[in-house]
Amino acid sequence: MNLITTIAAFALALGLLIVVHELGHYVIARLCNVKVLRFSIGFGRAVAVRRFGRDQTEWVLAAFPLGGYVKMLDEREGEVAAHELARTFNRQSVYRRLAIVVAGPAANFLFAIAAYWILFVHGVPGMKPLIGAVMPATPAAVARFTPGETIVKIDDEPVATWQDARWLLLKRAVQKATVTVEVRNARGEINWRRLDLSRLSAQELDGDFLRALGLTRYQPAVAPVIGHIVAGGAAERGGLRAGDRIVAIGKQGVDRWEQVVEAVRGNPLSPLVLEIERGATPPQRVTVIPDAVVENGQKLGRIGAAPRIDRAAIAGLFTEVRYSPWEAVLKSLDKTWDTSVFSLKMLGKMIVGEVSLKNLSGPITIADYAGQSAQSGWIAYLFFLALISISLGVLNLLPIPLLDGGHLMYYILEVFKGSPVSDRAIEIGQHVGMALLFTLMAFALYNDINRLISG
Repeated sequence: MNLITTIAAFALALGLLIVVHELGHYVIARLCNVKVLRFSIGFGRAVAVRRFGRDQTEWVLAAFPLGGYVKMLDEREGEVAAHELARTFNRQSVYRRLAIVVAGPAANFLFAIAAYWILFVHGVPGMKPLIGAVMPATPAAVARFTPGETIVKIDDEPVATWQDARWLLLKRAVQKATVTVEVRNARGEINWRRLDLSRLSAQELDGDFLRALGLTRYQPAVAPVIGHIVAGGAAERGGLRAGDRIVAIGKQGVDRWEQVVEAVRGNPLSPLVLEIERGATPPQRVTVIPDAVVENGQKLGRIGAAPRIDRAAIAGLFTEVRYSPWEAVLKSLDKTWDTSVFSLKMLGKMIVGEVSLKNLSGPITIADYAGQSAQSGWIAYLFFLALISISLGVLNLLPIPLLDGGHLMYYILEVFKGSPVSDRAIEIGQHVGMALLFTLMAFALYNDINRLISG
């Protein structure tokens, strides 16, 4: 079922965002009175074809749906009847051609703005930015963060959720900056911490960089009481039941669920003697042999048991961020711009080696994220769609021949030259662009496969 959800979520995301992008080109082309011959979702052999409109435009679903295109009437691709010459793409002014080309990425940005607006008006749930355990000998420990403090601002930018804090710190970490973090303790007192982000390595930015900084999210203590048993798992085979309280493992007393997790994970296939309390009966001992699972190349133990959760305590850790319709417009514009600029900065730092190329993701990773977000609900999925739409817009604006940005580069040169770029220059650019795109795709696919292998 998870695989089906992942495939369906990925197909929907890909199809929707390709349609949005190509509709941008199509709409502006029609407004400029350019005849559109074909609107294709995908490349290669046509699977389904329909004709619509006064121009009988072909609407095509092709065999390889990793992209799409809008084919316009153009003298460079064949003879054109005299009465249709004025409707060819190549005879439009350079400014109209610029508008048609930029309309695709612009449509992706407009989609993201609309998606964020819906989310911000509806309300977005998130975890309160409460600080948990502070790792010793880390930048957070040096800055004297204290468990239980709430992050209020980062460099004068307000923080409402952990997602906000993570995003703002990631942007500063990429810049190797030192930030001022305003925090509020349980008594309501305000303090300021100077957090040095300059020592984070490229490898630490790839992973959980907050943990590398020494910051963790606050989590209430969970009692070692079993709330759920997985059928057929090691816990059930060992005789454990929902409601059992684990008071000791071997000779070690237990008062937190985390101690149970540590003992189980560290002893795959090794017998663990658990002392439990069950109702009013005297304490008893059971022996459980954790199953072995492999995570990130490491063999770990698992018994198939989950703790009993205090729902009220968990609910108190969450908040909902909501804006008025007008505020949501401004927030949506800011979020889209911020994400676009950050994407470009990350790409630039990957090129110069300041950020690892492992951050490039290909279709496998994107499909995985699509499935995870879809299973988390429509809010997470719409956030995912907005982010991918921005990425698609930014990618297409890169000055790489074959992409929209490459065509924009030619047209901007035409504005300054006063004449079109030569066919020979365009041909060479296409070869260079194809090589660059294949290189990017190869890196992204390698990262995908590496993530699959490493878990």
